[in-house]
Amino acid sequence: MRMLLKLILFIAAGYAALLLLVFFAQSHLIYFPQVEREYTFTPAQEGLAYESVQLTTSDNETLHGWFVPAPSTAKATILFLHGNAGNIAHRRDYLLTFYRLGYNTFIFDYRGYGKSSGSPSEVGTYQDALAAWQYLTEKKAISPTHIVLFGESLGGAVAAWLAAKKEPGALVLASVFTSVPDLATELYPFLPVRLLSRFQYSTIDYLKAITCPVLVVHSPQDEIVPFAHGQALFQAATEPKQFLTLQGGHNVGFIFTRREWAMALDEFIHTSVGVPD
Repeated sequence: MRMLLKLILFIAAGYAALLLLVFFAQSHLIYFPQVEREYTFTPAQEGLAYESVQLTTSDNETLHGWFVPAPSTAKATILFLHGNAGNIAHRRDYLLTFYRLGYNTFIFDYRGYGKSSGSPSEVGTYQDALAAWQYLTEKKAISPTHIVLFGESLGGAVAAWLAAKKEPGALVLASVFTSVPDLATELYPFLPVRLLSRFQYSTIDYLKAITCPVLVVHSPQDEIVPFAHGQALFQAATEPKQFLTLQGGHNVGFIFTRREWAMALDEFIHTSVGVPD
């Protein structure tokens, strides 16, 4: 009995230590700015004219981004909010796709990513998105109704938050989770993650306050964010809304992979924003 009690206490102590580790280190499970931190690409390498942009957030962080204008009169402007790993240089194919479709694109790095200052946090990413929005609507004088928020993965939660605060022309959610606690519960069923989580990123709750058209894009083969999350987001969104089914894993099944998917995005934006023919 004494040995059994010691074993139980040992296991309990180890589990408690694991809970403490997860609680205090969970930001390192969410943000991965260190993935290939150096820029390996600029739009100029593909012959695209672009502006290198520096933004100052409300709490005085400096963000770096690129504004890539459309080749002719822009059909709309896409504000791209990327996922939790890497930086804007890793979104080359998105930039090329949006350019070929005739859209301006503004893409930036959250605080702590790429060439941006600071360290990432949930509140911080929201402030960063707001600074990007203000850049487009105030400095670039672009009408909010002609801005499309495109969020991939974690960036989808940030985009949904921004869409709930502002009134963009449309919102695109690509491979996005319903919330961090929902996803973490599935990834770590042996942990009381809803009690431990210091992050919410509750995309599904933000959708309740969104009135613009919503396109949900997801793959049944997504091994990181299950397809059910995309389905739940679509159900939560109000009309008008559309769902586009992709193929491939989380880091493979991108909307630019197939021409028909890119054209479906183009048609959605055309219908939602009312871009000129």
